[in-house]
Amino acid sequence: MGWISENVESIKSIQIRQILTQGVSLGMIVTSALIIWKALMCITGSESPVVVVLSGSMEPGFKRGDILFLHMSKDPIRAGEIVVFNVDGREIPIVHRVIKVHERQDTGDVEILTKGDNNYGDDRLLYAHGQLWLQRHHIMGRAVGFLPYVGWVTIIMTEKPIIKYILIGALGLLVITSKD
Repeated sequence: MGWISENVESIKSIQIRQILTQGVSLGMIVTSALIIWKALMCITGSESPVVVVLSGSMEPGFKRGDILFLHMSKDPIRAGEIVVFNVDGREIPIVHRVIKVHERQDTGDVEILTKGDNNYGDDRLLYAHGQLWLQRHHIMGRAVGFLPYVGWVTIIMTEKPIIKYILIGALGLLVITSKD
């Protein structure tokens, strides 16, 4: 009980100036992260410049937990490229390889068919109901690099939210009880 009462007294003794300083520091960290994310979006041309591989569908090339770096250029999408795409009605993007590209001569529209390297068939079962091809607006970016296993932190915090809350609580406690 002594540890708790000491911490309560410590929290009570924090001056307003320290609280404001910590609040401003936290605000600067959050703002810096947002600025970096927006800058990456502008540089890469992708709405999501970094994604985590969430399944084993691209093994052995990419494993669950790998982080992919994306870039989206105006260059035509070619068979063999690894793309990240959104499907209408799904929130989570998918990382798969382009296996066919069909360009319509009359309209210039490009249709894309994808497949996970570790999957038996193409992705038509993953697309929206009645959709046989992806269009360019479905593509979020092309994989241009990766970091193996670093994304496991995200996967663990998503699949086991209690770990996320414990981590946030511990960091909060650390900030509150730290002395300048």
